[in-house]
Amino acid sequence: MADTPKIQLSNVHKGFGRKVVLDGIDLSVARGESVVVIGGSGTGKSVMLKCILGLLRPESGSIKVDGEEVVGMKARDRERVMRKFGMLFQGGALFDSLKVWENVAFGLIQGHKMARGPARDIAIEKLAQVGLAASAGDLFPSELSGGMQKRVSLARAIATSPEIIFFDEPTTGLDPIMADVINDLIVKCCKEVGATALSITHDMASARKIADRIAMLYKGRLIWVGPAKDVDHSGNEYVDQFIHGRAQGPITMELRA
Repeated sequence: MADTPKIQLSNVHKGFGRKVVLDGIDLSVARGESVVVIGGSGTGKSVMLKCILGLLRPESGSIKVDGEEVVGMKARDRERVMRKFGMLFQGGALFDSLKVWENVAFGLIQGHKMARGPARDIAIEKLAQVGLAASAGDLFPSELSGGMQKRVSLARAIATSPEIIFFDEPTTGLDPIMADVINDLIVKCCKEVGATALSITHDMASARKIADRIAMLYKGRLIWVGPAKDVDHSGNEYVDQFIHGRAQGPITMELRA
């Protein structure tokens, strides 16, 4: 059904030993929507993403993709669901030993069993979508700048025309201008492939640019969820402190003894 959420988390709990990381997460992402989860380091953003991807299994709760429960899903079904996903990893996570085009085409060749010739053609097409020349395809990642590597990672994320794209800190390590270029490309590429997007970041400039809605995760709970345009007047003192980067406020840094 068209109104079935693309991703839906209901009362998701996840911990490691005595440490509670996710403490009853409820989040719904509609088809074609871009939701950005913000929050400080160690608040559980990456754990939440890994639970959706099936890399971690929550202790309790439900995670559905297109209305289908994925917690505890059998391997064959999990593989089918994973084909809907694209991912831009923090730091790019490109394979140093593969040429740029091979990096972009990796999912096509390994996951979709596509022949190298057609896969290379698609890779070059996706590189063009992120503003890179065909000649860049024959370079190795080490021959590219950080911004170009991030573009290649984005091209890889969209190469299989995924239904859902996950962005893990997409602007980490980039200068403000290149970060804005990447944010623009994320918006453009998601529209072109018609993808639903779920991102995690602590970069508020990025969140404002790419989000339809923003959710803030703090101590394992989503303490505010709303339209991106409302984040600056959320009425939530935790959100207000975070988005303005103030040391003083209800959020305090926990120091180890």
